[in-house]
Amino acid sequence: MVSSFQCLPVPHIVFGTRKLSALPDLYRSYGKNPVLVLGRTSLSKYRIWQDIKTRIIDTCSSGIPPVIEVCSEPTPALIDEAVSRLLQSSPIDMVIAIGGGSVLDAGKAISAMLVEQKPVTYFLEGVGTKQPSGNKLPFLAIPTTAGTGSETTSNAVIRSPENGFKKSLRHKNYSPDLTLVDPEINLSCPSSLTAACGMDCFTQLTEAYLSTSASSLTDSLAIDGIRAIARSLETAFLDGSNLQARSDMAYAALLSGIVLSNAGLGSVHGLAGVIGGFFDIPHGAVCGGLMATTNKTTLNALRESAEKTDIEKTALQKYSNLGRVFSKKSQNTDNWFQDFFIDELVRLTELFNLPTFDTFGMNSTDLERIISASDNKYNPVQLTREDLMHILSSRLQ
Repeated sequence: MVSSFQCLPVPHIVFGTRKLSALPDLYRSYGKNPVLVLGRTSLSKYRIWQDIKTRIIDTCSSGIPPVIEVCSEPTPALIDEAVSRLLQSSPIDMVIAIGGGSVLDAGKAISAMLVEQKPVTYFLEGVGTKQPSGNKLPFLAIPTTAGTGSETTSNAVIRSPENGFKKSLRHKNYSPDLTLVDPEINLSCPSSLTAACGMDCFTQLTEAYLSTSASSLTDSLAIDGIRAIARSLETAFLDGSNLQARSDMAYAALLSGIVLSNAGLGSVHGLAGVIGGFFDIPHGAVCGGLMATTNKTTLNALRESAEKTDIEKTALQKYSNLGRVFSKKSQNTDNWFQDFFIDELVRLTELFNLPTFDTFGMNSTDLERIISASDNKYNPVQLTREDLMHILSSRLQ
């Protein structure tokens, strides 16, 4: 029997190679006066972007649409300044964000704050005192990397370096109205960014699959995304021009956003969000760096549990399933497949040469405050302080 579950709203999704060319026709059903939220080099290498931009300008009733440039993770100041500027410019009736996860999160927040017309910190989880209304301008998301899954989530992550936090602006209505995924855009993504984004996506799929809040729906989507990871993450890293691999990774990222929204995430993201608030470390590098040791520690804790709960038994079976996805062998013990999965995570971490955290200024004196602020909310087993200390220490030279 299928257990009960809920599913948050999913955007209208348009997926496929060269689908970006359809954007000028697609956006007209949402408004006539867009603001473009773009990364610094999001589309500079995409050959038809200038033609698309010209077509958008030609169909914009107020003339040339305003552009907000996002060069790093969105901060409260960036969102508030963008909203203030846009409220004083020509009428805006929709937001189109084209870029990586930070660009999409910024666009998502701008679309909401153009309606709320208050500082974004008022509405951030764990920081603000107001609940967002859920009202927003129509929001269109076009990812240029395969990683965060922001194109299918209902939250925007905002970082405040001066206050040392990364918090979410969240409401079920904040999911994009339209998500357009064109894998061809990702062909110019450098190998280091491909690896970091890919490991972020991989982490989200794995943690949602193992989550204590997983459902039959999220499990089926997560494991399909993980199969795409197994087929194509390494290939996309080694040969960025491989369109099939890029398509697999774009698909996996899309699914990761859906499953994390509905199943939640585990200890890797519980630590990564805190680390990202304290240090200017790329989120994908944090997740990728923590992936192998966190899963090995979790697996060991599950094995050592004397009287296993149903949740723990299910998690052990899922670790076996994960090993089967990556292994070419069809027959072996559950323990063998579990260990194979962990070994594969170690191999990928080494192959991608993911940076250690001391590279970004983190050291052993920071571990206690990171652990104190982190959580294991949906991890299949609660990790101890000593476990978390070991995990973090493994990423320091």
